[in-house]
Amino acid sequence: MKLLESYAQGEWFAGLESPIILNSAITGESVAQIKNGSIDASGMLNYARTEGGHALRKLTFHQRAIKLKEMALFLLQHKKEFYALSAHTGATYIDSWIDIEGGIQTLFSYSGTGRRELPNAKFIVDGASEVLSKNATFVGQHIRTPLEGVAMHINAFNFPCWGMLEKLAVSLLSGVPSIIKPASCTAYVAEAMFRRMIESGIFPEGSLQLISGDVGDIFEYFDYQDVVTFTGSAKVGQMLKNKPTIQSRSVRFIMEADSLNCSVLGVDAVPGSPEFELYVKQIVTEISTKCGQRCTGIRRAIVPENLLEPVTSALHIELNKLIIGDPANRSVTMGALVSQQQRNDVRSSVEKLRQDAEVVYGDPQYCEALDADGERGAFMSPIVLSCERPFASQVVHNVEAFGPVSTLMPYSNIDEMLELARLGRGSLVASVVTHDADFAREAVVGLAPHHGRILLLDRDCAEDSTGHGSPLPRLVHGGPGRAGGGEEMGGIRGVGHYLQTTALQGSPNQLSAVTNQWILGANREEDGIHPFRKTFEELVIGNSYISDLKEIKLDDIEHFAEFTGDKFYAHMDEEAAKANPFFEGRVAHGYYIVSLAAGLFVEPNPGPVLANYGVDNLRFLQPVYVGDSLRVALSCKQKTDRINEVYGEVRWDAEVSNQNDEVVAHYDVLTLVANGQG
Repeated sequence: MKLLESYAQGEWFAGLESPIILNSAITGESVAQIKNGSIDASGMLNYARTEGGHALRKLTFHQRAIKLKEMALFLLQHKKEFYALSAHTGATYIDSWIDIEGGIQTLFSYSGTGRRELPNAKFIVDGASEVLSKNATFVGQHIRTPLEGVAMHINAFNFPCWGMLEKLAVSLLSGVPSIIKPASCTAYVAEAMFRRMIESGIFPEGSLQLISGDVGDIFEYFDYQDVVTFTGSAKVGQMLKNKPTIQSRSVRFIMEADSLNCSVLGVDAVPGSPEFELYVKQIVTEISTKCGQRCTGIRRAIVPENLLEPVTSALHIELNKLIIGDPANRSVTMGALVSQQQRNDVRSSVEKLRQDAEVVYGDPQYCEALDADGERGAFMSPIVLSCERPFASQVVHNVEAFGPVSTLMPYSNIDEMLELARLGRGSLVASVVTHDADFAREAVVGLAPHHGRILLLDRDCAEDSTGHGSPLPRLVHGGPGRAGGGEEMGGIRGVGHYLQTTALQGSPNQLSAVTNQWILGANREEDGIHPFRKTFEELVIGNSYISDLKEIKLDDIEHFAEFTGDKFYAHMDEEAAKANPFFEGRVAHGYYIVSLAAGLFVEPNPGPVLANYGVDNLRFLQPVYVGDSLRVALSCKQKTDRINEVYGEVRWDAEVSNQNDEVVAHYDVLTLVANGQG
């Protein structure tokens, strides 16, 4: 029986108090023990801030992103070890796959997202500069820098691996060291994976610490640079969020709590339709996956009143197909709850729900289990309840049975459906199963303010849909109200929780120097060498090329129209163009202006510029008429080194102006430029 340890200040150690025995959810036998006490909370935080934080912030976003990929590859090599332990939590192979490999895939996802969407730098230049004075000598620019504190991640028992990795992926990418506190009853899985992470040595010492057991007085030492994330019950989350130090020191607190998520069946989804079958299968999936122990599980199934009986009958048929038992038998499709205590809690919640709802499937007190003892383990039958008068009940909208339990409730019109959904007082996710676009649109407008995510499920997306209960790295995970009011993941959105946004003000030259990004109004550097002749290393922010003027002729406009087929009347018909309130006569095509501009600034010979891969922020600001003359000012705006590549990315500011120095078009040109070794 393994004694779980904590990892702090570079050392592994166990607590000093009497051990708490952790039992297998399958056999009831002891699999690990955990001891509270002996945590030096202040020391852990200081170590993370000084050692881990300092080392992480020396790395760029891209360097940290690469380490996430290295960590993911390393953990995959040891996945069999994690699967063996996960089975003791009552998880089937699929349940464990979601937890283990789903968590590892989140590391891969954030590694790719970080390298695609973040700079290879130590802070982010956020958005365009803002001109703050009439003559543009005083400007503003937002930047985002990593916090200099610690991320404390308090995780739930149901996903000991995924819950840890989805939070670490974001905080480590952001440059903030992290302390992991797994839920005790499944900590033996999290501790095993964490040991491998430390063994890998991929992230700097101090970046990662682990608390197995009680957190001690750590909340007394948090400060405004720290972030606390919590996943678990709403009651515990609110208690932690209201701690005096969290409130008085403005500690960022990100909460993802249990919620009474709902799934809505559209009025069009009658028996025999693909959507009706999808709805029933989705409820069965949410009941059986992780034995219903999912914060995103469907707790309230809201169906048209005339479909209540057909849905109930269909659920009977599908639920009877489930095979409950020891996940070691691969034919088993539903495992056990995480512990007997958890089963007792779910049974207690079901009894509360029975005050206003009738059990129409299953027996809360009895369950047959294949290759296992239903009582020695933590097995439980799926439970479906039906509440025929949901507006008269408080219980069904307030009590969550965190297990294989869902309650059916009818609605007579869309307004009733929306009101039932709102009675949950905010949740992580809702799903709407319908093929009626009008119903879906009205449902989304009414549901969105109360839910963090909405799945619209129909026959067209069913094959590829990840389902009601699956949070994805590129989408936000969180919800309002009872769900905690927090957000996690969401791609780069999640990184922002660990960054400080600061508004800089100053001259364009000063801010360009500070941000290492050319800002409109800053000096342009012309040294007689065309910037396209310079390698990535040779290019300097502000290197510029200003072209000669080129006159716009009517023949050029007409040739462009014939060549491309773009014969929009404003380019071809003088009288029609004059009738347009924006023009005084025939105008040049916007894309002709962009094409002409390329001809003015491009250096045509082979050289360091390898490819143009896009244009951003293109705007046409003034019409261009026959007889106007245009020139381009091209300036090196931003450089992003590509680690392990023979090129870097260069963003150029392209400003097209006419003979009167009026800007007619403005945009960014994106190129790949060879480095000196390329």
